[in-house]
Amino acid sequence: MSRILVTGGAGFIGSHLCERLLERGDRVTVLDNFNDFYDPTIKRANAEVLAQAGARVVTGDFRDAELVAGLFDEGAFEAIVHLGAMAGVRPSLLDPLLYEDVNVRGTLVLLEAVRKRDPGLRFIFASSSSVYGSNENVPFKEADDIHHPVSPYAATKRAGELMCYTFHHLYQIPITCLRFFTVYGPRQRPEMAIHKFVRMTLRGEPIPFFGDGSTRRDYTYVDDITSGVVRAIDRCRGYDIFNLGESETTSLADLVTQVGEACGREPQIDRQPMQPGDVLLTHADISRAREHLGYAPSTLIPEGLARFVAWYREQGLDGPAQ
Repeated sequence: MSRILVTGGAGFIGSHLCERLLERGDRVTVLDNFNDFYDPTIKRANAEVLAQAGARVVTGDFRDAELVAGLFDEGAFEAIVHLGAMAGVRPSLLDPLLYEDVNVRGTLVLLEAVRKRDPGLRFIFASSSSVYGSNENVPFKEADDIHHPVSPYAATKRAGELMCYTFHHLYQIPITCLRFFTVYGPRQRPEMAIHKFVRMTLRGEPIPFFGDGSTRRDYTYVDDITSGVVRAIDRCRGYDIFNLGESETTSLADLVTQVGEACGREPQIDRQPMQPGDVLLTHADISRAREHLGYAPSTLIPEGLARFVAWYREQGLDGPAQ
């Protein structure tokens, strides 16, 4: 049993991770500011479930150094999983200063708290496949040259990785950075592609379709991601970076087709130009995670989509069945 602080623990990935940690007997503290990036009632519902399962839920911002210090003093944590962040490539173009403040300065607040109180505490940093930018080496490997991020979001995540390394180098904090590849599944944020595509298909609304449909993503089911995160918590020592993806890619055109099949309806398409900051391909090489973490994703897109649509219908989000 470990005492673990999870920032952003009421969010999509965070709530799934906290459930898994609680199930195995860990003592979990959730820190979330319940901001309005998407409907806060969704995160509050997640938090209520976690609280009923035994988590301590704290409303607050990890940029608040005094709050963080108090949590450290009370919690005697053995590990931090830093999932909290401003997410999304396109929104980061609209407010890069906010993304820098939350994703970079906020990460530094947490690293400073670790340095001051317990440099032996394990620190898990949620990074992103976005750091690879328009990488031409496929599949993406952790050792690839990634000095050319193509969005403020990607730049802040890479900056977070670099700060993590600096604090490990200076203070020997054990840190693992995890580069997530397009996570989806129940409770996914409403603005993310699969959630949006399913919602619009079931409602008969046109799906925004950027480019010619050839862009490809390494879609990764949330249960596989959380399995990788738990393994990273238990094996965190030194400094490491791992890709957590499915290691299979799906084109936008194929994804829309498969969403239609999972929904039992024909999707309508609203064709639009490629968006600034988007990349043509993400594809994870997960050989390091397999070797060092025992990471073994097993949920391919057809099964994952079927699970998501079943969850979506159970929530009654699409209105009466037609």
